[in-house]
Amino acid sequence: MWFNINKIKKIKEKKNYSAFTIIEMLVVLFIISILLLLFVPNLSKQKDQAEKGGETAVVKTVETQIELFKLNNPSGVANEESMVPEYVTSEQWAIYEKYNQNSTE
Repeated sequence: MWFNINKIKKIKEKKNYSAFTIIEMLVVLFIISILLLLFVPNLSKQKDQAEKGGETAVVKTVETQIELFKLNNPSGVANEESMVPEYVTSEQWAIYEKYNQNSTE
């Protein structure tokens, strides 16, 4: 025969398969899930704080623009119609009104 069965058996025996076992994979997945449970709530808190900080900055900007409007128009009333086109955007005014409603409640 052109091939030797004993030689093939020896080659199969010498093959050393190196791979992760199911237990090792489960341990790794468990560790990753624990880390996710620790970090995800902190990330959402950071997002909420950033949004709140952004809203606070917009409110300060609108308040500054209201003061500027009152300096330029001493007899004028600072409302949405007088402020939006020239001093602030409609989005900024909406955030300002939302903030004022929340602070008065």
